[in-house]
Amino acid sequence: MGKALRSVKEANGLADLIELRVDYLKGVELEKLLKAGEKPFVVTNRRRAEGGRYRGDEKSRLATLREAADLGAAFVDVEMRTEQSLLRELIKNKNGTRIILSFHDFQKSLSGGELRKLLDRMIQHGADVAKIVTSARAWDDNLKTLALIAHARKRGQDIVTFCMGEKGKMSRIFSPFMGAAWTYASLGRTRGSAPGQLTVTEMREIWERLE
Repeated sequence: MGKALRSVKEANGLADLIELRVDYLKGVELEKLLKAGEKPFVVTNRRRAEGGRYRGDEKSRLATLREAADLGAAFVDVEMRTEQSLLRELIKNKNGTRIILSFHDFQKSLSGGELRKLLDRMIQHGADVAKIVTSARAWDDNLKTLALIAHARKRGQDIVTFCMGEKGKMSRIFSPFMGAAWTYASLGRTRGSAPGQLTVTEMREIWERLE
């Protein structure tokens, strides 16, 4: 818990938005962590099937996200492939919290048509933010993913989308320039939560060169 608090305080000075990965923590005290933040929070309790560390039952996992919403977190991230009854209940009782419906594929990318269909399903489910993250196996996977941003904007939908892996780094860098709501970066080289994630410092240095 002490380490988590120190990380939140470190992120206060570096990030515009802080993701709190509850699945990485033991004995988490959500209220204390949220009060320590000076920036908006994304609260995530990622299941193992999509790259997380949560090992308990689904009702308890979603209860933590519901608690985060009750405490006033700006966003909670819940997987699109969550049991539908639990997903609907969270969306129905979100209060003022915005729901990020997320999808992660650590093995491959998707075709442009598959990406658009997935986005359309997220919109139908009531996503405030659609998050679609796949793995780049070829350089043009980045282009398919970045093209989804324009499709989302035409639908009036906030989106976060990029590719994981070494070949996916360019989409992490350029997605905000293309209109994505935000991208993700780690506090340090050994503190990333997904393949190909850059650090906050690296991301800022690259953006400064591009501007």
